[in-house]
This record gives sequence, structure tokens and C-alpha cells, in this order.
Amino acid sequence: MDIQRLLTSLSLKIIIQFALAIVATAILIVWNYDFIDQFYFQNQQTQTGILINSSIAGLLVFGLSNILFHLIRYKREEQAIAAFVNNIESLNPDLTEDLPKGSIITKRYSTMKSIQSANGEINHSALAAMLTADESTHFGLVKFINNILILTGVFGTIVSLSIALLGASDLIDSAAGSLGGMGLVIHGMSTALSTTITAILSYALFGYFYTRLNDVQTHLLSGVEHLTSVYLLPQMVKTTEDVAYDVDELVKSVRDVVNNLKLTQEIYQSSAHALQDNIATNQAQISHLSNDLSEIKSLLTDNVERTQEFYNFSAQTLQENASSNQQQKVKLFSDMSEIKSLLREGFRLQPADIDDE
Repeated sequence: MDIQRLLTSLSLKIIIQFALAIVATAILIVWNYDFIDQFYFQNQQTQTGILINSSIAGLLVFGLSNILFHLIRYKREEQAIAAFVNNIESLNPDLTEDLPKGSIITKRYSTMKSIQSANGEINHSALAAMLTADESTHFGLVKFINNILILTGVFGTIVSLSIALLGASDLIDSAAGSLGGMGLVIHGMSTALSTTITAILSYALFGYFYTRLNDVQTHLLSGVEHLTSVYLLPQMVKTTEDVAYDVDELVKSVRDVVNNLKLTQEIYQSSAHALQDNIATNQAQISHLSNDLSEIKSLLTDNVERTQEFYNFSAQTLQENASSNQQQKVKLFSDMSEIKSLLREGFRLQPADIDDE
């Protein structure tokens, strides 16, 4: 994007020229004060020239003030365009950052975003025509002053010639041939010349800055349209070529997706075969494991039965041993009693209960 022209502030140059023109005019007035005082204010038989020249000067000052106001406004607009360009160059996602909300470029960007969000068609020519028409409405007063400023000199000339004619009439009607009417004629002619000179000089000065103001407006509006056509429209408006390009890119993407799907399908197919092989292998292993478990279960069952039989045999043997031991114990106690009895009889011992006593 050619941003050098967009970053150039033409209004600032005109404002500097405006200030230099005011300073130069003030210097010329001070330098030629005696001549101006004698030409415009001294030896005036009526106040007509002073009033008309003052009106022309006042109209000039008022018009120049309006021009200066518009130059300052356009300077702010040019600064907004420069900030917008900087946001574009810095790839800022918010292009209206640090921009005044009421600036022309901000309004243009917001309008185009609104049209885009509503799925409407953006007509650049219509937007440019509306902007030009809107800006032309701000120059109504300046155009009026520019059109009537030269006519004020003509008006002063007509009024002054009327005064001169009145003086000539008095001169003709004067019986004594006095020169009083001749002075009024000269005053009228002088006033006509002074108002014409004032109007011409004012029109020349005002016309220059009015032309430069139009140049600033043209520069600003061309910058707005340049940004719109170079950056905003390609971003927001899809042309036939853009659609064809997007379709071509879409077809390429679809082809890539199809190729990836084919590759993925092949991978899935090989994975399915591998999974089937793994399932068959697992089923064989599970069948073998089931057989092993059945064998283990059979062995455990046999061992449990044998262990149970052993436990039963052991319990029976233990009971028999216990019974035999009990019988032997009873027999032993009986034998012991018999032995004790024999010993008592043989050794004539006292009974056990007597001894205990």
C-alpha cells in the first residue's frame, strides 16, 4: 500500500500558509498605516466608504475564520487516517484503536462492517458519493462568502457612484457655481475606488485559501477512498475472482481430505486385520487356559477328596486309639488297684483311707 501520501498532512501546510498570510497582512497594514488612514478614513464627507469597507473586511475575517475551522477539522481527519494506516501496517486486530469515533474513516469502516454483518452488497461508488455530498454541505457559508465577496465591491462602487451623481446634481443646480458639489463627486469616486480595491484584495486572499481548502478536502476524501478500495474492500467484499480462487482452494482441500481418508481407511483396514488375528490368538489362549483350569480344578477336586478321606481315616483312627487308650487306662487302674490290694494283704498295710486319716 502506498502510505506516504496518506501520511502527508496537507492541511498543516495550508494552516502554516494561513498564519504567514495573516502575519504578512498585519506587517503591510502597519507599514502603510499612514496611506491606509489617509485613503480610507481622512477627508471623508460621508461614512459610506468606511461602512462598506468595514463590512467587506468583516466578511473577509468571518470567512477566513470558517476556512481555518475547516482546516483544523481536516487536520484531525488526516491524523485519524494516519493512525488507521499505522494500525494496518502493525497488523493490529482493532483497526479503530486510538481513533476518534466521529472521524470519517471510522464511520466508513463501521458502515462497511454493518453492511457486511447484514450480508448486504457494499457499493463503493455510493459510499463515495454520499461522503462527498455530506462534506459539501459543510462549505455552504464559505461558498456564499466567496460568491458575494466580489459583489460587495460592485455594491460599494454603485453606492459611491450614486453619491457622486448626487454631488454632480448639486453642482449643476447650484446657482453660485460653488465647488461643494464637486467635493462630493470626488468623494464618491474615491469611495468607489476604495471599495473596489478592498473587495478585489479580499476576494483574492479569500479565494486562494478557499481553493486550498478544496484541495485539502479532495486530498482527504481521496485518502479515504484509497483506503477503502485498497484495504477495506478486498477484506470485506468477495469478487468473482475471489470466489473462484476460494472454490479452487476448497477443491484442493477436499482432494487432500479424500487422500487422507483413503490413507486412514487403509490404516483402519490393516488395524482391523491385526485386531482379528489378535482376537483369534486370544481365543486360542483362552481355550487353552480354560482346559488348564479344568485340569487344575479336577486335580484340586481329587486332592480335596483324598484329603477328606485321609482326614476321616485319621479321625477314625484317633477315635479308636482314644478308645483303646481309655480301655488300657481302665485296665491299668484295675491292675493298679489289684496290685495295691495284693500289697496290702501281703504286707498287711492299712487301707489308704486309714493312712490318710
